[in-house]
Amino acid sequence: MEIGNVVILIVSSLIALLGTVMVYDARRITRKLFSFGDQNDASMGLKMLGFIIAMIGALIFYFTIQ
Repeated sequence: MEIGNVVILIVSSLIALLGTVMVYDARRITRKLFSFGDQNDASMGLKMLGFIIAMIGALIFYFTIQ
């Protein structure tokens, strides 16, 4: 495996990890950033964004391995 592939695997793993953290900590993040009226919508948005980021990282990882 080349060094470039290893770097891409590490970066894609970190992207997937960031997305997963966003999904699980969305409520805690929105409490710090938004007022009470916006928390539910912002939490749902952060969870969707985190899921998309996690999928992008996982797909990059998957296609780099093949």
